[in-house]
Amino acid sequence: MQVIGTPGEAWGQLEIAQWRSQVTRQRSYADEVLCQLEKLPAELELIHYGELNDANEYFPLVALRSCDWRSELPTALITGGVHGYETSGVQGALRFALLHALAYSGQVNLLIAPCVSPWAYERIQRWNFDALDPNRNFRAGSAAEESAALMRLVAPLRGQIQLHMDLHETTDSDETEFRPMLAARDGQAFEPGSIPDGFYAVDDSGNPQPAFQQTIIAAVSQVTQIAPADEKGCLIGSKVVAPGVIEYDMQALGLCASITGARYTCTTEVYPGSPHSLACSPEQCIQAQVAAVCAGLDYLIKNGK
Repeated sequence: MQVIGTPGEAWGQLEIAQWRSQVTRQRSYADEVLCQLEKLPAELELIHYGELNDANEYFPLVALRSCDWRSELPTALITGGVHGYETSGVQGALRFALLHALAYSGQVNLLIAPCVSPWAYERIQRWNFDALDPNRNFRAGSAAEESAALMRLVAPLRGQIQLHMDLHETTDSDETEFRPMLAARDGQAFEPGSIPDGFYAVDDSGNPQPAFQQTIIAAVSQVTQIAPADEKGCLIGSKVVAPGVIEYDMQALGLCASITGARYTCTTEVYPGSPHSLACSPEQCIQAQVAAVCAGLDYLIKNGK
């Protein structure tokens, strides 16, 4: 994709329109997400929590909810597709819902939003229609409608949710396309980085839960490799605090994992492009996401609210 704008100058509406003209629809949210929901187990009900209207393209925002919701049970939120191009987050959330949710019936209340950003999903993009990163806009008065809609869904349950698994990927296109475009959008110089080779988890620096994160790492290690730290002891510029784990200030950054106030939060990151023998194929990425979710839920059940 051609880098847009004048070096050193942040984008205006003209540049956003130029960017939008370069991104094309490459897959169908209706076919790959909504049609999958026709196979839902009876234990989950489909709810609509909003609709996007992006230049007269309409996308229903959907979530799945336990039918046997009980106040005495712990509650878990699972989100995918906050970044639309991170395919295994969407498909991992759906795979879990379709094949594994039944196993947790009567043990955990489940709320699953499998594809938070459908416009971006169809275009395999990180940003939404307005060139905003939804995962930096989970905050009051959000200009990203995808983020605002999910916050409205969760608001009545804030303080009641004990676990939030937010499913992401880190791809080669982060370095070749999205980070250079981010720098251009914000009028900054692009500084090359690196892509972690494998799965890693992001904990909340304001509420670290190391035992919880290591349980997830142990489960995912049975599916794919855990990303090793670089020569500086970091992953994507953040210090590794335990094997495969880094920390972000979720609230300050406006990240999705901050919206519930949950005790246990994890932003998963899996790499579908490894050139090594333990390469994580697209299918392995989905399996890694499912393994992470199941490990998180099992930990919650064992350790209570």
